[in-house]
Amino acid sequence: MTGSYVSLETLEREMDLKNMTPDVDMTLRRITIPEINRPALQLTGFFQHFSNERVQIIGHVEQSYLQHLSEEERIYRYEDFISRDVPCVIFTSGHNPDPELVNLGNTYQVATFTSEKSTSEFTAEIIRWMNVKLAPMISIHGVLVDVFGEGVMIMGESGIGKSEAALELIKRGHRLITDDVVQISRVSDVTLVGSAPDITRHFIELRGIGIIDVKTLFGIESVENTHSIDLVIKLEEWDKDKLYDRLGLEEEYTEFLGNKVVCHSLPIRPGRNLAIIVETAAINHRQKKMGYNAARELYKRVQNNLTERQKG
Repeated sequence: MTGSYVSLETLEREMDLKNMTPDVDMTLRRITIPEINRPALQLTGFFQHFSNERVQIIGHVEQSYLQHLSEEERIYRYEDFISRDVPCVIFTSGHNPDPELVNLGNTYQVATFTSEKSTSEFTAEIIRWMNVKLAPMISIHGVLVDVFGEGVMIMGESGIGKSEAALELIKRGHRLITDDVVQISRVSDVTLVGSAPDITRHFIELRGIGIIDVKTLFGIESVENTHSIDLVIKLEEWDKDKLYDRLGLEEEYTEFLGNKVVCHSLPIRPGRNLAIIVETAAINHRQKKMGYNAARELYKRVQNNLTERQKG
């Protein structure tokens, strides 16, 4: 698992912020948690349980309170707050910090930004963005494809046919997210997002042919940068002595970063069209999420049939 952080330069660029303290060395601090803090109580002098490691956002309410203070009191309150090793301060709703406050940012080397967005809009956007950027991440050997809107991760031993299956799916109109290495981020308790390493994005390796650029060969509509992981299909060599699930009454799962994902083990035999099987698995999974389970429907019909025969 990789340790994640967001640099202030990245935050400024991605959130479209205006830097009011360009002389501050922004490499001194990093953002390591996705939560934010609105320092209303801290600006009144109450610092118990203060989350100083969070991004600090000053909105309309906090700014109005500051403006009602005398200049001396305002500078004192702001210095007491900004001197506590906060990563940065962001003024929202188009508010600009007073020059004295900017000087304090320079003194304590705390970057101070402004945003034209409303506090509620900006807060929702930055939390969503940081949850993705700072999510726990692991790298798994596999292929991730968007099939009918379902993120299907294909896993299996090297050479078993993962990339070939992905290529056939792409030719059938589906989208490649990543081949060979899937970077998995846990963005919530129920959501995993897969992406490609920058260096291999949009490339597929085909044994005997080499590296192909999917985006160049099949067009921009054939690729995506990220997608949720909704279903895992494990390809394995056919074992005649192994019992495979033929009904699917009970779901099997695999786990990544503490989140469970539905998983199907798919035995490989000559003549099986993997792309069509993966498509069918994706559609069936989507149907189950919408409340219909074909296996349970068949089981119910069998039970009803037996009941009717017993009555007869």
